[in-house]
Amino acid sequence: MENNKKQLRIALRNCGFINPENIEDYIARYGYAALASVLETNNPQATIEAIKKSGLRGRGGGGFPTGLKWEIASKNHADQKYVVCNADEGDPGAFMDRSILEGDPHSVLEAMAINGFCIGATKGLIYIRAEYPLAIERLLIAIKQAEEVGALGNNIFGTGFCFDIELRYGAGAFVCGEETALIHSMEGDRGEPTFKPPFPAQEGYLKKPTNVNNVETFANIPVIILKGWEWFASIGTEKSKGTKVFALAGKINNVGLLEVPMGITLREVIYEIGGGIKDDKKFKAVQTGGPSGGCLTEKFLDTPIDYDNLIAAGSMMGSGGMIVMDEDDCMVSVAKFYLDFTVEESCGKCSPCRIGNKRLYELLDKITEGKGSMEDLEQLKNLSKVIKDTALCGLGQTSPNPVLSTIDNFWDEYMAHVTDKKCPAGQCKALKNYVINPELCIGCTACARACPVGAIKGEKKMPHEINHATCIKCGACIEKCKFNAISIK
Repeated sequence: MENNKKQLRIALRNCGFINPENIEDYIARYGYAALASVLETNNPQATIEAIKKSGLRGRGGGGFPTGLKWEIASKNHADQKYVVCNADEGDPGAFMDRSILEGDPHSVLEAMAINGFCIGATKGLIYIRAEYPLAIERLLIAIKQAEEVGALGNNIFGTGFCFDIELRYGAGAFVCGEETALIHSMEGDRGEPTFKPPFPAQEGYLKKPTNVNNVETFANIPVIILKGWEWFASIGTEKSKGTKVFALAGKINNVGLLEVPMGITLREVIYEIGGGIKDDKKFKAVQTGGPSGGCLTEKFLDTPIDYDNLIAAGSMMGSGGMIVMDEDDCMVSVAKFYLDFTVEESCGKCSPCRIGNKRLYELLDKITEGKGSMEDLEQLKNLSKVIKDTALCGLGQTSPNPVLSTIDNFWDEYMAHVTDKKCPAGQCKALKNYVINPELCIGCTACARACPVGAIKGEKKMPHEINHATCIKCGACIEKCKFNAISIK
């Protein structure tokens, strides 16, 4: 993402500016100075207090106050505690954590060591997707280099504090982004969530107190220590401090990563940083929060982006995926796409998620096939609310959000699918009808020759016709027609 005066780099401060495989580059930019400062001050409670006052909230999607999480873990006494970094980034279209780990792995290692000192832990674990080979390679190099200079391992900087970090590999299960499922996966069990309490800070990895934060949350820690909590708290909104990294994707001119202060509006992100909609098409919606979020329409473009505003609008921050859609996107199909993902990624432990989301998907599939009824729309709403209220973990509780937000904001589109059996965006294959305009068709036969099922008939130099009973709606005819004589009705 190109530089823009609206951006402010905190979590991404070193990405692209240092060689991530050279610890000297990181040290030259005040690397490990925050850890040295914390160890020298030797006051874990004061450091936790600074993190609390900074207002930093979990960047993995939940938005829980980071300092409070650390405090709870520090107060639970045990012979062994653990610090866990959640690098299991599973949202479609999200690549924030990957970029930090590939571009600035030491910032995460340093923050984990600070966290370990504050809560009394000597072991750190990074749970990372096995599909991130470059991030894994650079983390292993960074850990080795940090141990060589005495920033990790035994007797860090001669202070007597010991902290080791090792990697644990995930198999790409979206549900393992939930902290209890993540911990079970690291223990070698199925990645399934459990009821909370007890929270991981009380009873986590191997039944010991465990603090779990995601990559972006950790990346903010060293800067807060060095620049002071007042500096960090001065950025953002009243309840959401600092910046947020977003992965901007979809029908947008400037695709990529951006980091902006909390409180910036969607309009600024999409039109000023993102450069507007591709091919000057009309903006339709933006999906924030991935499969757990919702679709926000034009009326939300001037809403300041923070945790609470997005939830109030029927979406959520999530880990930071932001997918922009234009007039050519069918919102019923978008909801179906996310439901398909959720059904695939559900761990299957609780029936509201395992069975309920499958039924939701089937209803959406029925509607996009042109076989839906008004009763199906009512059932969609009711079932969504039941799943939200009864699912075991965050995956199930938020999975109906794409359905509910598209129903709220695009009810007329659902009605068109059900009552008129039409897809206004022309995306639902079953509802497409290819029609040849006899006034524009010159009978060149290009379309008939391209049709794989022989659905187009007509004499040479005479207007052709499409047999809708035979047509498989592949679109080959439109591609071949040079006279714009074929359209979708």
